Amino acid sequence: SHIIWRWKVIGGNHWLAVEERKHTDWLGEQRNKPEMQTWLAVLVLALATASSVSAFYIPGVAPQEFQEGEEVELKAVKLTSIHNPLPYEYYFLPFCRPEKLVKRAENLGEVLRGDRITNTPYRLHMRKDIACQLLCHDQGAKSKSINKQMTTRLAKFIKQDYRVHMLVDNLPSATSVTVNGKTTYIEGFPVGLYMETTKEYVLYNHVDFTIKVHQYAIGQWRIVAFEARASSIDPSSYTIEEGGRCSVGKAPQPLMVTPDKLGKDDTMKVMFTYGVTWEESDIAWASRWDAYLRMTDSQIHWFSIINSFITVVFLTGVCAVIIVRTLSRDIARYNEEDEDDAMEPTGWKLVHGDVFRAPPHVSLFVTMVGSGVQLLSMFVVTLAFALLGMLSPASRGALMSVAIFVFVFMGSIAGYYAARLYKTLGGQNWKQTSIQMAIFFPGIVFSMGLFLNFFIWGKHSSGAVPFTTMIALFCMWFGISLPLVMSGFFFGYRKGPFELPVSVNQIPRQIPVQPWFLSPVASMLIAGLLPFGAVFIELFFIYSAIWENQFYYLFGFLFLVFIVLVIACSEITIVLVYMQLCAESYEWWWQSLLTSGGVAIYVFLYSIFYYVRKLRIDDVVASMLYFGYSALMSFGFFLLTGTIGFFASFWFIRRIYGAIKIE
Repeated sequence: SHIIWRWKVIGGNHWLAVEERKHTDWLGEQRNKPEMQTWLAVLVLALATASSVSAFYIPGVAPQEFQEGEEVELKAVKLTSIHNPLPYEYYFLPFCRPEKLVKRAENLGEVLRGDRITNTPYRLHMRKDIACQLLCHDQGAKSKSINKQMTTRLAKFIKQDYRVHMLVDNLPSATSVTVNGKTTYIEGFPVGLYMETTKEYVLYNHVDFTIKVHQYAIGQWRIVAFEARASSIDPSSYTIEEGGRCSVGKAPQPLMVTPDKLGKDDTMKVMFTYGVTWEESDIAWASRWDAYLRMTDSQIHWFSIINSFITVVFLTGVCAVIIVRTLSRDIARYNEEDEDDAMEPTGWKLVHGDVFRAPPHVSLFVTMVGSGVQLLSMFVVTLAFALLGMLSPASRGALMSVAIFVFVFMGSIAGYYAARLYKTLGGQNWKQTSIQMAIFFPGIVFSMGLFLNFFIWGKHSSGAVPFTTMIALFCMWFGISLPLVMSGFFFGYRKGPFELPVSVNQIPRQIPVQPWFLSPVASMLIAGLLPFGAVFIELFFIYSAIWENQFYYLFGFLFLVFIVLVIACSEITIVLVYMQLCAESYEWWWQSLLTSGGVAIYVFLYSIFYYVRKLRIDDVVASMLYFGYSALMSFGFFLLTGTIGFFASFWFIRRIYGAIKIE
């Protein structure tokens, strides 16, 4: 026999399986060869080790088998709402608690997402159905008492459409919704229902869990689906039996939450109950995420891709006209003119002695470009991991954790290129500039996050970053990122500057009055419109994943959109920089960065549009959180796209001035 290693990708789940297959014919042909004897010995040893193993799985996504009657743990994650970006712990509401609260250790991404995974008093056993079970009650009573304060909190959460998120075998709970014959799944289940016509609050105090299992082997079962459907039942409709078992009448009345009718010391009686139904399913464990990730809007994504490529084709045509027809003709005419009948240079050729003159505020310019290189490297590496399937939704918080760690370790690459640019511009104080670059963007993010964190703490939200996590991030910043940036700066500065095709004159040339459309503000608005038009549809799905707690897994589409964004930003910046040079202005350094970064203006405007049209946030702190994080994302997008435009312009200018003969 020999071993076949197979990488299998189904429905966002990935694992490496080792399978044993017998090929006696193959061994018969090869065993007489002397060079195969050693390999056969190795294979026999491998078979001896793997004979009792049917599969090996990547840690974190390995399946778990349950035997019939074995306890299955149900965990609570958090409470979220599409109308309020503040998440809360499950026990922030007066739900039934277990005797001993056990919290699971979350990774960095889960902590920053507001996940607080903990145990619950629900008792589930493999393939043991429960029609109705009382979850908890006060001592000497059959119900749980809720005071006026908690009742008011329940009403507020019901009105804001908060949903409960739970886990069974790392599979999130979901509610199935059928629209036009198509079944989709919404993560979690609602806390209750707010009836706008009567201004009443209905509390969902009963949850029916439907758990589908697949038989992996005789007596071994794997969980492949976890559905939850909540309902409201008034305590008067229950009949409590021995052992906490319960039954419900034929026409149960809903349980209304009425905080206005309660006095200061009054309480409300609630019975929290649940039911469990186990169903055998043909769904394989590898495909259990398909229901969550089923794409119902593929046509929209393809429309986005086609729209983006049309934009790129248009920009490419404009660049072709400029470079192939105008620019090539100018260079050829300039180089072929006779020495005796030399023509006076015009347009962009006039500024050849000033085009590489250092811009004002060199240190700040290099800092922003270096930060953009770090963000661009982080995005590319993280996207590569995602495309390889290493950041599937089964690995909770992995995407954010990997992005943060990659950003930290990309500091050396960013420092290297920033240092070479700094030396090209004649910078001398590289140590101070490297420190400035290392603390620039992380310092802005950390300051904004710390400021918002005080308000989130005041709301007792689980979205508040714990103090220990902030200390850990601070140590990563100054203990890893800062030294890496400085080391990259050191080696880049020693490497030397970028090679420039022409020298810089000692006396700067006077710049004539520029057209209005080449002003920084106008250029940003003009240049940012086309790249934004190429990516705004995908931006909608990204915002939905961030603010509406949806899964984002379409990294293939994101990769195509990113390629389009890079091309669009590069080409539109090259066109405007060329027009600026033709207008005899050599101050293109900052202009290229600002021009390409103008797409961030439209990203922030889209954030405002999304806030007004999609979200119904009526809380001041929640609004501050939304706009604070949106501003940070827009600024990061500005640095990323601005850096793309700058390096494209830098390459373009070095090419055109390197193609002409300068005496």
